[in-house]
Amino acid sequence: MAATSPKAATVTLKHLAADLAEKHKIAKKQAETILNDLVDLITAQLKKGTRVRMVGLGILQVRNRAARMGRNPATGAPIQIKASKKVAFRAAKELKEAV
Repeated sequence: MAATSPKAATVTLKHLAADLAEKHKIAKKQAETILNDLVDLITAQLKKGTRVRMVGLGILQVRNRAARMGRNPATGAPIQIKASKKVAFRAAKELKEAV
């Protein structure tokens, strides 16, 4: 019988900011502000439809999903699923190899 693996821990922006602050000897609040500004900049670029490429991490881009027919899982009745935009992430080769 295989042992179940423990649930993976979640790292938040606050955790990343604390590590960044310690590594670069800056205030935690300043590191947190920088990370929040980075998230805001990435969001703004994605809203404009621009691809965001981060070397060593990957590419974020908005993809359009066409309207399509689906099924209600409870009743099996066909339903129309409207078109939408989704954020897609494609991992960089370096990230794939590191993980």
